Amino acid sequence: MSPPVSSSVAIIGAGITGLTAAYRLHQRGFRVKVFERNAHAGGAIRTHHEDGWLVECGPNSVQYGAPELKTLITDLGLDSELQQANPLAKKRFLVRDGKFVPVPMGPGQFFKTNLFGARTKLSLFTELFTRPRVRNSDVSLAELVRSHYTQELVDYAVNPLIAGIYAGDPAKLSVKCAFPSLWEAERAKGSLARGLMAAAKAKKARGEAGGPAPIVSFKRGLSQLIDTLVAKLPPGTVEFNTAVETLIPGAPHRLIGARGEERCGGEFDFVVLAVPAPALAQLLFGALAERPLASLDHIVHPPVSSLFLGYKRAQVAHALDGFGGLTPAKEGRDVLGILFSSTLFPGRAPDGHVALTIFAGGMRQPDHARLNTAQLLARIDRDLRELVGVTGEPVFVKHSVWPRAIPQYQIGYERYFEKMKQIEEEFPALFIGGQARDGISLPDCCKSGVKLAERVAAAAAKR
Repeated sequence: MSPPVSSSVAIIGAGITGLTAAYRLHQRGFRVKVFERNAHAGGAIRTHHEDGWLVECGPNSVQYGAPELKTLITDLGLDSELQQANPLAKKRFLVRDGKFVPVPMGPGQFFKTNLFGARTKLSLFTELFTRPRVRNSDVSLAELVRSHYTQELVDYAVNPLIAGIYAGDPAKLSVKCAFPSLWEAERAKGSLARGLMAAAKAKKARGEAGGPAPIVSFKRGLSQLIDTLVAKLPPGTVEFNTAVETLIPGAPHRLIGARGEERCGGEFDFVVLAVPAPALAQLLFGALAERPLASLDHIVHPPVSSLFLGYKRAQVAHALDGFGGLTPAKEGRDVLGILFSSTLFPGRAPDGHVALTIFAGGMRQPDHARLNTAQLLARIDRDLRELVGVTGEPVFVKHSVWPRAIPQYQIGYERYFEKMKQIEEEFPALFIGGQARDGISLPDCCKSGVKLAERVAAAAAKR
């Protein structure tokens, strides 16, 4: 059903969530306006091209499993632009005793690996017989895994993995909020392994794809998805360099903002907030300029630095035969991980060269992310030499800094979910989504955008 002719929607934020919502609402016939504070769309998704190097300044790849993302890519006509990751990307490394060790890819490799001791290996078998458990309160990811397996598995698997995904600390992240599938697996089956297998089986029975989702990007990098979304919207839909400062709730809602020295805004039937938590916290509501979402400013966002380094192939001794490697905190390294960018996808480095992407900072060492380029290069020099055999100076450097990078869904995060829900209930025709509410990954944010569009359409149909 088409919306009433007068139905207009303001979307604050031109990241993947806001743009997906805008595209889906435009398809349904809504009049959409997107307000973006920055001069570019995409939020953390930024691709830089220079002298034969293709640099991802934010996310480097995406798991191609969520139906919402797959459908979006097809509808945008981007299927032919997809790049599948190199089959070598299935191979991952973890640091143990000062060197990269391949992550075991199956039971046979797991029982032979020197990444874990005998007690940890045995725990993966005995855990299968764990009885269902209903917890009365939330628990950290580290505590959950430790209660099912061993501290060694926390230290040498969970800790580096969470550093790679969240730039976070598993001892602080909430299972209930950040890893709900594990929370439900324990409640349903007791054994995390059996619970996840049962969930995968149910997913397959519903006709959804099973197994690990393939890793993909686009020929011109992830920004190709953002650029295409903007291009598919009517000209002028996205207003860049425009900061929305105040929302005057009503019927319609009124927005007041600024574009440089110029005041701007407008009236809209529906408003979608698709910006990070710090921006939500600063948004003023009503004539009294209250900040009802101010508590969201307490959500922890550690700083992260990304260093894209280009070398001549002869300068790197490691075969770079995989996705990359992560470092456990116990190993005392200065990098969170090293991604083998030129192995992962073609076209990331000129012929005869290789590219590495190094991540530093996060919850583990936030001060590392605040170093300038020269300081950070000096800090990580030992890791580059000892882990991948780098010699000499890089021939290309691109340094990206994210002062408030990834929201940490820590224990107690439910209060932020409840606050966002409360504001939506208090102000009808206002909808909130994105990283702070619906998950941190690109597919999560795409799914959030689709859900926001569906919610707006449902609300319009009731009018």
